[in-house]
Amino acid sequence: MIMRAGRATAHEPDSRYAWWRLVATLATMTVGSCAMYVVSVVLPAAQLEFGVARAEASLPYTLLMVGFGLGGVLMGRLVDRVGVMPVLWIGAAGLGSGFVLAAQTQSIAAFAIVHGLLMGLLGSSTSFAPLVADTAQWFVRRRGIAVAICASGNYVAGTIWPPLIQWGITNWGWRDTYVALGLFCAASMALLALAMRPRPPAAVPVPVRAGVPAASERPFGLSLNAATGWLCLAGVACCVAMAMPQVHIVAYCSDLGFGPARGAEMLSLMLATGIVSRLVMGAVCDRIGGLRTLLLGSTLQAIALLMFLPFDGLVSLYLVSALFGLFQGGIVPSYAIIVREHFPLRVAGARTGAVLMATLFGMALGGWMSGKVYDLTGSYDAAFVNGIAWNALNMAIAGWLLWRVHGGPGRARLAAA
Repeated sequence: MIMRAGRATAHEPDSRYAWWRLVATLATMTVGSCAMYVVSVVLPAAQLEFGVARAEASLPYTLLMVGFGLGGVLMGRLVDRVGVMPVLWIGAAGLGSGFVLAAQTQSIAAFAIVHGLLMGLLGSSTSFAPLVADTAQWFVRRRGIAVAICASGNYVAGTIWPPLIQWGITNWGWRDTYVALGLFCAASMALLALAMRPRPPAAVPVPVRAGVPAASERPFGLSLNAATGWLCLAGVACCVAMAMPQVHIVAYCSDLGFGPARGAEMLSLMLATGIVSRLVMGAVCDRIGGLRTLLLGSTLQAIALLMFLPFDGLVSLYLVSALFGLFQGGIVPSYAIIVREHFPLRVAGARTGAVLMATLFGMALGGWMSGKVYDLTGSYDAAFVNGIAWNALNMAIAGWLLWRVHGGPGRARLAAA
């Protein structure tokens, strides 16, 4: 865009257009992220119809999240070349056709493959990592809260879709519900993409806050690849833990005799409070930085996971589900802020995509692993303990990186860089 008479054009960072674009981004992510929550709600019905064990019934979710993660990296690179709008059109076609074709499958294998390739790799992947990276380029002064609002679309989807899909399954059956959802996703995502035609403005460096070292060629005093690797491992660990309640709460409630409808309500409540958490943690992140926000969120998530073990009554599960969402919602967006704060600008986009891909792999692994632990033990108690152990690994990595930045051996290297 051109500057005239010293006045800023509309398509600049933090402009009015940037905020309107954020609204469209939020709506797009709400639609595009529906698949990862819909498959959790349909899990009991699919397991019954296909006649498979719980771990096998969890495979569609696992392949969906693997495709989601890989597709995020591929679509992020494509966005750099052609912009967001054409990529979202690919997502609309992938997600829409995926739901429709999944409704025609006759085996769990075909059902899972469609979820992985169409709904994950070509569908939902277009509406997460690419949109988070795009949003980070449109804001400077309020980057933390803007990224949090964008990422909240993922949880708005989790709030809206589970009860709607459960109603559809009860009244229409899961196959007809999938067809209706596919048609809606294809039309709405294609239209929303039109609001995101302009390309991002020229990249603007992150302002340096007190207590947060400037980005360097050696983040945390490590090489770029080592720093990325540790963040990816942290992302896998926190999301293996996060997946336990999110993927299996509906099945867990069915096992306890409360029915899938109660479980869908708990999932919706969990993700509704997650929206609040993401917004609050986004504001917190603008004040204390991404690493401290990650450690805070991980610690709170561990507390919530521990609370699932002694409390399995109906009312207590509603309360613990609400707390779990409230405690863990700010974790994933903090990774994008960590990369923007500590990595050089020239690699920030690619490294953000890699770390967010790792979080999705963690969700995929956690969804399958929890089902496998249940099949081996006949109880979800061991699955919760497994999630707590992975969460402890995330806390250890976040604490270690923070120590390197503010007091450990990495501090001298950061200063030298």
